[in-house]
Amino acid sequence: MSTADWAPAVDIAEDDDAYEITADLPDVNKDHVKVTSNDGYLTITGEREHEKEEKDKKKKYQRIERSYGRYERSFRLPDDVEADKVEAKFKNGVLKLTLPKSEEKKPKELEIKVD
Repeated sequence: MSTADWAPAVDIAEDDDAYEITADLPDVNKDHVKVTSNDGYLTITGEREHEKEEKDKKKKYQRIERSYGRYERSFRLPDDVEADKVEAKFKNGVLKLTLPKSEEKKPKELEIKVD
């Protein structure tokens, strides 16, 4: 049986204060999740292991549609992200990353005097 490389599905959202990346990592152990920031990129890597066959049972798979093996997703960080303040939380197979925006680069509303 071979394993397939796969890429977790993600949602990316933005508000005035931060970007948020939500990645689905079902059946992935928290210890197998790694998040790094390097040279303007944020990368999520890890591995989802295939079920280990039990010696007492002779399980014969009829179909395997779920992917297993190593995964990696990389995202270019916007210029306004404070990479050293990224937060990561993992719960129930969902990884949530919060990428705060720099105070200096947040859009500011300026009132322009009309003559």
